[in-house]
Amino acid sequence: MDINSQNIEEIVKKVLQGMQGGSAAPKASGEVPKTGRVAMLTALEKFELKEYPIPPIGDDDILVKVEGCGVCGTDAHEFKRDPFGLIPVALGHEGTGEVVKMGKNVKVDSAGKPLNIGDKVVTCMIFADNPDITMFDLNKQNVGGADVYGLIPDDEIHMNGWFGDYILVRGGSTIFNVSDLDLESRILIEPCAVLIHAVERAKTTGILRFNSRVVVQGCGPIGLICIAILRTMGIENIVAVDGEEKRLAFAKEMGADNTVNFKEYKGAEELAEGVKKAFGGYFADFAFQCTGSPVAHSNIYKFIRSGGGLCELGFFINGGDATINPHFDICAKEITTVGSWVYTLRDYATTFDFLKRAKAIGLPMEKLITHKYPLEEINEALETNLKMEGLKIAIINK
Repeated sequence: MDINSQNIEEIVKKVLQGMQGGSAAPKASGEVPKTGRVAMLTALEKFELKEYPIPPIGDDDILVKVEGCGVCGTDAHEFKRDPFGLIPVALGHEGTGEVVKMGKNVKVDSAGKPLNIGDKVVTCMIFADNPDITMFDLNKQNVGGADVYGLIPDDEIHMNGWFGDYILVRGGSTIFNVSDLDLESRILIEPCAVLIHAVERAKTTGILRFNSRVVVQGCGPIGLICIAILRTMGIENIVAVDGEEKRLAFAKEMGADNTVNFKEYKGAEELAEGVKKAFGGYFADFAFQCTGSPVAHSNIYKFIRSGGGLCELGFFINGGDATINPHFDICAKEITTVGSWVYTLRDYATTFDFLKRAKAIGLPMEKLITHKYPLEEINEALETNLKMEGLKIAIINK
């Protein structure tokens, strides 16, 4: 018998398949333990690591081993003030991980892509009781009223948020196979979807075009991602406005052509002239307001030309009232304004393509994650977020 290297390889494959009952070995490593830890917010500014039994996996459920989760401003608000009255609660909604167990009915993800043990996934929302929210309703309804993992009350499952070792994705939830994205990109999917939605809203005005002059006010994670998305669309004439030089420098890395530090100007009129100068003597065709500051909202109208457009997306909580002059700021200039709030399912799917495109043209998206903490240090992670140190804070499981 002539046993060459190819024959040996085939023999080894058959032996391994026989040992595994004739199926390929699962990509997930190790067996699922009987228990898992959850970072449970039990009081204001107090997470406790609690251990619970791994819940039974129903026919439509998926058990995911958590690899990482970003810390959102919403998490920080809940940590500090519990505005939603959720305590005790397992937070974390910017998470991603590996499928380790699935119910027998689970075959594909929410976009129809095959889903298997070992695949990397993210969740979007739970909408089993709301058939109006579907992949094909482009802008029919955003997900603002849907349930989201990491923001649902504690129950007998316990593993309801991404701040933990495992999360149980229940039947009726949306889940996407994102195995072709690296960990950092997967952690950024949820906040990036917020900006994809905002840009799609802006496009409905008919004003945002390839050669538009665009001002982005606020260079936190939201504003920086906004700049990156505009850059991947081919828009190059972008001016970033912020009060921190480090963030303005990063805005240029993300694609801004010029920057304006508002701390160098006295009053809104002078600041508006600074923005005009940055555009070479022109006001902006379109503006994105990415801060939660009422003063910033009041000022931004002055940056926009007559007939221009504005997308307001900075107020994810009630930040207070803004003062504007309806005649001078809106009517006389015929400003077209749109608001943006979270995202649709379609925006989520679009986000995957954006992240690949951003990486292909060399935008340093991974640098948005400036701090990484283990689950054991989640209280420190939230404190870092509240101090506004760095940009995106993330919990990474080893």
